[in-house]
Amino acid sequence: MTSDRPAAAGELATYEIGVLDDAGAAEWDAFVAACPQATFFHRAGWRTVIERSFGQHCRFLKATRDGAIHGVLPLVLVKSRLFGTRWVSTGWCVGGSTAVDEPAAALALDRAAQALLAQSPAEYIEYRDPPNPHTDGAWKVKDGIYASFERPIEADEDACLKQIPRKQRAVVRKAIESTLVDRIDQDPTSFYQLYSLSMRNLGTPVFSRKYIKTLLEVFGPDADILTVYQDDRPLSSVLNFYFRDKVMPYYTGADPEARKLGAADLMYFRVMRRASARGYRVFDFGRSKLDTGPYAFKKNWGFEPRPVVHEFFLKDGVAMPDVNPNNPKYQRKIEAWKRLPLPIANLIGPWFGRQVG
Repeated sequence: MTSDRPAAAGELATYEIGVLDDAGAAEWDAFVAACPQATFFHRAGWRTVIERSFGQHCRFLKATRDGAIHGVLPLVLVKSRLFGTRWVSTGWCVGGSTAVDEPAAALALDRAAQALLAQSPAEYIEYRDPPNPHTDGAWKVKDGIYASFERPIEADEDACLKQIPRKQRAVVRKAIESTLVDRIDQDPTSFYQLYSLSMRNLGTPVFSRKYIKTLLEVFGPDADILTVYQDDRPLSSVLNFYFRDKVMPYYTGADPEARKLGAADLMYFRVMRRASARGYRVFDFGRSKLDTGPYAFKKNWGFEPRPVVHEFFLKDGVAMPDVNPNNPKYQRKIEAWKRLPLPIANLIGPWFGRQVG
């Protein structure tokens, strides 16, 4: 079973397909940093994070020629009692797929992934928000579920404020003039307290403390936590990633009081300003499900949605998967999760989080 993407005669023979190991991490990341198609979710560190945090098997593929990398494909074999087994690029991330500097390298990596699929118990391959989507019919597409948001950060603070629509800007200004303060937290304790509360309130299993600590350890200066406090009480907190010229607020949590005090609004504005001071020029507001509260919140900040697609390569006879919170069959489970006592949700949530991928 192979893709029918056209290929010039003999072009695949020019590449060797290898697998990332510890010794090759620096070379891998140098390619990712230079390749326009690559994202933060192609970085070698995700192999360490996923294997250490979730105990799942990673097989990060690279296509090389004459000793130089020309493409990467970070694959994770996600084994789940709830959702079956599948290869995902990149598991537990919102992006992935092949990132290449030569189109033929993408085809070579696709075929290597398909060979892995054929030899494994997995039912399909999933590419998340691929930078170079397929144009043939071998890969099935799912869209209309998520959108992503990003825009440049104005270097001048007043200009940055004026990027925000008037009504939302008033909320931010009020929060700036309040007694709220923000700081970078080295210890994730306050963040996890707010993050786990927000996840429970959304009806979503929380990831483990170990996962959050591992992210900070592995990505070092390219990850941090900003928290907004009222006196010594944490109200809103966000874990951010940094890549090339972008800052990406990725995981967030908030106290129920945060909204009326504008703590989350101040939090995002301070992330922008701190990132700008460090030389970052783009604010990547991340992915949200269509027609949800976070989707509306980002539009209220003046961000325009970009449709996100997922691609699937299925084994013969396998139906198109529908593992997402919008699936009606999960609604009763989501509502039940919202009613769990927080200590119970935090205890059992990481086991469920390991299943999601």
